[in-house]
Amino acid sequence: MKINVIGLGYIGLPTALMLAAKGLDVVGTDIDNTKVELLNNRQITFEEKSLYDLFQNAVDNGIIFSTKNISADMYIISVPTPYRKENKKIDAGYVVAAVKQVLDICEKGSIIVIESTVSPGTIDQFIRPVVKAKGFVAGQDIHIVHAPERIIPGNMIYELEHNSRTIGADDRSIGEKVKAVYQSFCKGKIVVTSIKTAEMTKVVENTYRDINIAFANELTKICQQADLNVYEIIEIANMHPRVNILSPGPGVGGHCISVDPWFLVGDYPGLANIILAARKINDSMPEFVLERIVAIMEQHGITDVSKVGIYGLTYKEDVDDIRESPTLQMLECMKKHLAYGIKVYDPYIKDDIVANQYHSLEKFLKDIEIVVIMVGHQEIIGRQKELSGKIVLDTRNILDINKYLL
Repeated sequence: MKINVIGLGYIGLPTALMLAAKGLDVVGTDIDNTKVELLNNRQITFEEKSLYDLFQNAVDNGIIFSTKNISADMYIISVPTPYRKENKKIDAGYVVAAVKQVLDICEKGSIIVIESTVSPGTIDQFIRPVVKAKGFVAGQDIHIVHAPERIIPGNMIYELEHNSRTIGADDRSIGEKVKAVYQSFCKGKIVVTSIKTAEMTKVVENTYRDINIAFANELTKICQQADLNVYEIIEIANMHPRVNILSPGPGVGGHCISVDPWFLVGDYPGLANIILAARKINDSMPEFVLERIVAIMEQHGITDVSKVGIYGLTYKEDVDDIRESPTLQMLECMKKHLAYGIKVYDPYIKDDIVANQYHSLEKFLKDIEIVVIMVGHQEIIGRQKELSGKIVLDTRNILDINKYLL
């Protein structure tokens, strides 16, 4: 079976590499010429644990990287699915464009697998009409399948192999065929169901976590006003066998938890009330961090914002992924308030993407008095002694030193 993986980003590339490493005939395509050139020169395009070894195995097994799609038995589409800020509905443009390109070259009987996370009903609303407009009959000439990804940066390779998967298909036999392909590397349970159920299940998973985090973040605000330690409260509450409160933080980033719940809010206005409230709470956290910084500055008589340093630009620890980063959201809040001069450092971001960005922890710490820990990279945990003499706001509660909490 020949497989064409379309979109070589954080999800598509590891998936293509995993399939190739297991011996399947794989071509990975992307519209980004630079990315494809780097891959063909044996350079991986983002940092990820065990990714380079997997890349080498896939190359040894003959994986091909190209900017052009090829005729294949199965197409796996893994492109971005953002939401429209004006109405919170999904922007399916990238997926639709990818499907159209496939339909221009594919043979009858081909299987098109949408791995991109989509809102429930997206395939009915956007993909089936495209298939019909191209003269194909879905379920006969072309088979549409939804197999939403379920991995997280920082632990992608392990999760690709061990997480359970959902395959949504119109025809059970087609679903089983796709399941067999994923079983070439996936050791987790793979469930075959309907397309719309698969769409809803993925969005519900991420929405559940968003709501749980929002509860923790709301507790943080309450405990701050009540002069209580929210982490102690959560630790004690979690001793109950049926309570599992997640940790609070400076906001929710990444392309899943911070985006997918908006699909339900946009598609079901008036019904997704708890979901909407959770999104508002989590989106408010970067500004809440700013309020805490201001309070700490006032407490210590510091008036110059350039004496404040933000540690961490990525949305989570030990990755180089900045999608929907809480730090970037916070810096945007500062721009709205015409506040400039704050310093920023992240060991994983090599290029300058914001003003006053440092690339040396030593120089960064030398120029500031207040350190705001936004991301729990192992670097700062291992070097926390270097924070001696600094005022520290630890929004992740990862350090053992004397510090302020959210």
